[in-house]
Amino acid sequence: MAHETESLMAMQAPSLNDEELLRYSRQIFLKQWDLEGQDNAKKAHVLIIGAGGLGCPAALYLAGAGIGKLTLVDDDVVEISNLHRQIAYRESDVGLPKVKALKQQLQCLNHNVKIDTFQQRVDEAWLLDFLDTSIHLVLDCTDNFSIRSALNRACQRKKIPLVSGAAIRYQGQVALYDFTRAEQACAVCLYGEGEMPDAYCHEAGILGPVVGLMGTQQALLALQWLQGISRLNQLYVLDAQRLIWRQLSAKKDSQCPVCSQ
Repeated sequence: MAHETESLMAMQAPSLNDEELLRYSRQIFLKQWDLEGQDNAKKAHVLIIGAGGLGCPAALYLAGAGIGKLTLVDDDVVEISNLHRQIAYRESDVGLPKVKALKQQLQCLNHNVKIDTFQQRVDEAWLLDFLDTSIHLVLDCTDNFSIRSALNRACQRKKIPLVSGAAIRYQGQVALYDFTRAEQACAVCLYGEGEMPDAYCHEAGILGPVVGLMGTQQALLALQWLQGISRLNQLYVLDAQRLIWRQLSAKKDSQCPVCSQ
């Protein structure tokens, strides 16, 4: 352990203290990550919309990885029916606002991460007012079509990357919309403009690890983007019953009402 600490300190990281060098050592030793990657993570501000089955694992892994600031937004409270899949919560959290309970867990995991919370439901007006250059990345961890649509429009307009995840029954999907790049297709390019009915877990059912896989995948895509890896115009679809992942390619629609010139 002493040799490991000395090796890390010898590498020099101006913005990382000794405790951080040791805490994140297993990441720093990765050639694709190293000290520069950890420094990028420490400087990053990630906005997470939704603190449920997707938001819990995504937030835990991002906090564990050393993201400098997380902003959590959700208007809901913890219910006992959430506990089988929303892994940040405990029985003692039932009745608490999700953003408050999740913040407590994240602070216990990593005191270095700054965490802001908003207990409210978002809409496009709020997003356009809140999103600014201090936010590097947004995670869509909601289960509501109107909020997803608003996030797609707002992030595209503000040119902020959006990592969108969804899961229901035994299926899941995730995509990184890198709106910093002109050739990036948006969600309307993929799915069309018409409103889609919401499918809720209390109606259709969901197995906990399925939504956990998608939230974890969102965290992975977010961390990779912060290191310069962009999954441009790729959609990843999971069939959990057969344990099959499919990778689908998208194309920007030149007539898209959201992202076309």
